Amino acid sequence: MVADNIRRRKWQQNPDAVKNNILETATAIFAKDGFSGARMDDIARQTETSKRMVYYYFTDKKQLYITVLEVAYAKVRAAENELNLEGYPAGEALIRLIGFTFDYHRNHPDFVRLIQIENIHQARHLATSDIISAVNLSAIAALERLIKRGSEAGEFHSNNDALELHWLITSSCVFNITNRASFQQLYGANLFTDDGQDRLKKLIISSIMQTVLA
Repeated sequence: MVADNIRRRKWQQNPDAVKNNILETATAIFAKDGFSGARMDDIARQTETSKRMVYYYFTDKKQLYITVLEVAYAKVRAAENELNLEGYPAGEALIRLIGFTFDYHRNHPDFVRLIQIENIHQARHLATSDIISAVNLSAIAALERLIKRGSEAGEFHSNNDALELHWLITSSCVFNITNRASFQQLYGANLFTDDGQDRLKKLIISSIMQTVLA
């Protein structure tokens, strides 16, 4: 008991670690139970800190949920930036981006579930966050630069639209997660083995590239 109290005091002396732990725990619970179903008591119970500290850092459930969304979107955009797409020819850069998007959604199903939940709520929480809007507009701007480079190099045709391309890439990769359970129940699990997922990723890359190449 004494050791646990000492560990907790040391933990609470590191506010960034406390907040990160709360956010990781809240992300999993919101993804599982949704905004309406998640309970602050459950979130606090599964963290390494107290319920009082959860409220201290995040005020209430709504603010915690919005922060979870902000962090989730920031992480995917940061991971995209690490691809260094500007360092590759436009066609190769786009292939890397599509492949990354497929893998990221596959490896982060909680992120996809959060998107599903927010759509159920008509994106009303997203609408309150200027951070999320700014972060995601940067993804469109990056695609616009990529399309411009590809058009100028003669790789892409001239009427590609960044927003439409972003929608096309994202929709395929999100469907792969959101509809996995029903699709697998109806048609079997072949597409969701490692080999099946690799084939799907290649198919998505090939299909999208055919729409943009000159």
